[in-house]
Amino acid sequence: MSDDTPVSYQAAVLHSPVLSSSGRTIGTLEHVLEVPDLDIFDGIVIGTHAGLRFVAADQIEVITRSSIRCRLDDDEAARLPAPDGPPVYRVDALADSGHNMHDVLGRMFGRPHWTREHD
Repeated sequence: MSDDTPVSYQAAVLHSPVLSSSGRTIGTLEHVLEVPDLDIFDGIVIGTHAGLRFVAADQIEVITRSSIRCRLDDDEAARLPAPDGPPVYRVDALADSGHNMHDVLGRMFGRPHWTREHD
């Protein structure tokens, strides 16, 4: 499979470049918005120089292993909205793996260390 072969949204590579219809890079993939139980692809959130932006699924032309190409021209891409909804949190399994007192107590009491991904 070449890097330009279309793949499912489930195989999209994090931090891969997201391109406008002109081929200009407008950002990088931060995460895919989906409802896995219903196999629904809602869109993607990309990191840009202006912050996080939402690209709806119908604005995406093709997803490959090397990039994501959108149907948006450069002007439309510059006006993409910020994502809305609740923030995403993830557990950092290595957060308390050191030898200082904070890490030792964290392991002793089984305290999960949640980190907020983005606003």
